[in-house]
Amino acid sequence: MFPFCFEWVNDAAHFVFMGSLYTVLGLVFVLLNYCGIRAFLDYLYEREVEDK
Repeated sequence: MFPFCFEWVNDAAHFVFMGSLYTVLGLVFVLLNYCGIRAFLDYLYEREVEDK
């Protein structure tokens, strides 16, 4: 199923499927990182506001 496996077939269906799969996985990874960073920054901001 992966391009580095010996069973990989170079046809359009494999490229479309794997391209869309990796695109969705990459998007989920980016969005989870964005949400984690945003939550961390909000936490730091709330701590700073409470200290004042």
